[in-house]
Amino acid sequence: MSEADLWPEVAGHSRLISGEVRAVYQHRHDVPQVVWRELFASATDDIGILAYSGLFLAEDASIMRSMAERAREGVKVRVLLGDPDSPEVAARGTDENIGPDVMAARIRNALALYRPLYGLQGIEIRLHATVLYNSIYRADHMILVNTHAYGIPAAQAPVTHLQADENEGSAAIYLDSFERVWTGAKPYTISAETITRQR
Repeated sequence: MSEADLWPEVAGHSRLISGEVRAVYQHRHDVPQVVWRELFASATDDIGILAYSGLFLAEDASIMRSMAERAREGVKVRVLLGDPDSPEVAARGTDENIGPDVMAARIRNALALYRPLYGLQGIEIRLHATVLYNSIYRADHMILVNTHAYGIPAAQAPVTHLQADENEGSAAIYLDSFERVWTGAKPYTISAETITRQR
């Protein structure tokens, strides 16, 4: 049976394709919150987030708790956010017609919301200065890819839900992209005093 037969309320928002492509959402805001939460809660080895700000995740206390719990269970959690002082972030803000300062402020806000996770073993946050063609959210072999479109906010752009089945498929390309950005990014650290004050 199709998803639309089982759940008519999601018809038009997503569609089960086959094999590697599990679903396609017309817009990121169409991805049900339960999908995001289950993605990260299901991880047994690796969680990865690559975005400019990913503020919508940082604002979800349930997802923040889930990442902390997964890290305590030995899952490696890697978060890549845009360097708020980089020209790439400024350009993205300009492209979206919100201005360079707003995009940088969103990233700083997300970093502040991640503070309860700082210092937890297994969690690492880095800042990148790359032109992102996609935001990538992964948990083990499950990946949500938010395609970026010029002048369009990420929340309004499509999301593809992939399951990595082999080393040469589409999902592997995005996983490789994540690793390339991770390698070139710089670690983000805050003072021990700030961490203690947050806790």
